[in-house]
Amino acid sequence: MDREQQLSEFLKSRRARLSPEEGAAGNFGGQRRVPGLRREELALLAGVSVDYYTRLEQGRARNVSPDVLDAVATALRLDPDEREHLHNLAKPPAARRRPARPQRVGAELRQALDALTGVPAYIVGRRLDILAWNELARRLIADFPALPAAERNMARLVFLDEAARDLYPDWETKARDTVSNLRFDAGRHPDDPALATLVGELSLHSADFRRLWADHNVRGKTRGRKRFAHPRLGELALDYVAMRAPDDPDMTMMIYSAPVGSDAATSLHLLASLAAPTPDAAAPQTPARA
Repeated sequence: MDREQQLSEFLKSRRARLSPEEGAAGNFGGQRRVPGLRREELALLAGVSVDYYTRLEQGRARNVSPDVLDAVATALRLDPDEREHLHNLAKPPAARRRPARPQRVGAELRQALDALTGVPAYIVGRRLDILAWNELARRLIADFPALPAAERNMARLVFLDEAARDLYPDWETKARDTVSNLRFDAGRHPDDPALATLVGELSLHSADFRRLWADHNVRGKTRGRKRFAHPRLGELALDYVAMRAPDDPDMTMMIYSAPVGSDAATSLHLLASLAAPTPDAAAPQTPARA
């Protein structure tokens, strides 16, 4: 989780994926022993000296200007999430965000979550910790109240719980997205010891996590579609949207829904009828500590 090492490996991985034959990246000839652009070619595209780019890629450059980082990001063809990740990793120590106190879901956000009675929704925080959920999310994804607080984490569920491979028919896509989200969080909080512990645990116990973590892909939580295989309802495809909490950029509400009249909407309606509150389910939830 060393920031300089993360920056170095991220830049190397993005440079390696660029084809020298791509016109927009320049047409560089010559024999090659490794894929991607050479450092001197990337430096030329970014408009910086080879020595400066080499020091940047080795994590030795200090106080890199935003303009230089944007030039490098453009040369590497980074998307917005990757560009933000690069800026986060390149920040000097004094400018980095320190891990804050444990996250708590406020009363207003919890009220909004509880009001979503017809769709599954949950709140995820730093390190993909699952902080709160509604009844439909519990019925669809996992029995969160039954899990120890330390295990209420999406990355742990995806990589360490075998049931996830049955729940997500496109498990590889879910796993890749999960790792990309966790990488994005690592860029925002490169000095978070709890995150380093989580990455170490997942790397130790999951070969799939090690493989995907080594790709250095990053992605923020936005929107998309996810397929689920529910043991009672069968397969259903749901659209999801991520809504960031206004007072905490590291807390996001994930809401799943389906088009009106679709088979998936019918399945959600059935799931809601199955999820009639019981005395235990109706009791206040205890949020996980981040």
